[in-house]
Amino acid sequence: MVIIFGKYIKPLEVIDALLADHRRFLDTFLKESKFICYGPQNPRVGGVILASVGLDEVREILKSDPFYINKAVEYQFVEFSPVNCNGNFLSLSKREIQEIGDGCIFGNW
Repeated sequence: MVIIFGKYIKPLEVIDALLADHRRFLDTFLKESKFICYGPQNPRVGGVILASVGLDEVREILKSDPFYINKAVEYQFVEFSPVNCNGNFLSLSKREIQEIGDGCIFGNW
């Protein structure tokens, strides 16, 4: 699992012009369950994506992001292996998860 932090490096006018294409790109991978969720940071200096795939696959996916293609964003990555979560997270992850009371334990990640 990877948390992706995007930092805008172009003016918001450029970001806004690319935003519809960027969101279509993100929605493609949401439908494939490779991304779990995404959204802008507050204040609006970039965005965050939670991915259910590994770092190598995330890097490949992001090469087709309109923000990346137009050099409008820089990405930072945090790869981690969840070991527990709130039970509500169960419906968000495609990975093997074992439910334990109100939480969960992730299987082989």
